[in-house]
Amino acid sequence: MSIHLRATCWRNVGRFYASRIADYSELFSIELEQARTRLVREVIALIVLAVAALFSLSFLSVAVIATALGTPYFVYVAWGVAGVWVVLCVASYAVVRTQRPARSFDGLREELRNDLETAREALR
Repeated sequence: MSIHLRATCWRNVGRFYASRIADYSELFSIELEQARTRLVREVIALIVLAVAALFSLSFLSVAVIATALGTPYFVYVAWGVAGVWVVLCVASYAVVRTQRPARSFDGLREELRNDLETAREALR
């Protein structure tokens, strides 16, 4: 392949990418806004869920302990409730550690991958 032909191919690839930069920036801003919206919505939902769950389970725990107040099993019930809370904390930690993180900017990544493949084909 001659130097002139090679330079022409590189110039064409450069023009192609120059024309795509506006598309990339627009796609990036769209996906950034979607990721931000999704993150805000998930954080608010998780905070509301955590507060509601804590209040519900706290009152349930107090009710269970109060029910056992006059019985000889009061101490066992209190420690049993504390043990259930510890098991719940460990299980929650295990679930959080095993979750896959959300993948943002998949559309932009796919477009860049496709354009790189097109450029490789054009330069062959």
